[in-house]
Amino acid sequence: MSQGKVLVLHGPNLNLLGTRQPEIYGYETLDDVDNALREKAVLNGWELNSFQSNHEGELIDAIHAARLDGTLAIIINPAAYTHTSVAILDALNAFEGRVFEVHISNVHQRESFRHHSYVSLRADGVIAGLGTQGYQAALAAVIEAQRQA
Repeated sequence: MSQGKVLVLHGPNLNLLGTRQPEIYGYETLDDVDNALREKAVLNGWELNSFQSNHEGELIDAIHAARLDGTLAIIINPAAYTHTSVAILDALNAFEGRVFEVHISNVHQRESFRHHSYVSLRADGVIAGLGTQGYQAALAAVIEAQRQA
């Protein structure tokens, strides 16, 4: 029996993980990240689905679908949409479960425009600068929050 469903959303350019600016984002691929998350989720009795898109509307559609399919939590790395998308914020505001925002790099050590996040206004937690381990930390937070619920 599943403890619940969690959706992991990856924003634009994260499909290039492992090859794009590895000095910032590392050498792990998106498949590596998703497979490790799925393994941890299954070991803890969770169902995990992941989705990557370079298109804002597709990410919003995935959030809307999560409202209806029993998803208890969303882990989202909105990438560049972090700093620009009120639409993703609005979609997340309509989602009743937990939301954790993840950034591979420490956005506060980068360009000043990266210091603001619309998504943080809705996030229950924000993890930045831990590399791809930030996703693991977010999943651990989801699992623990559900245990305490």
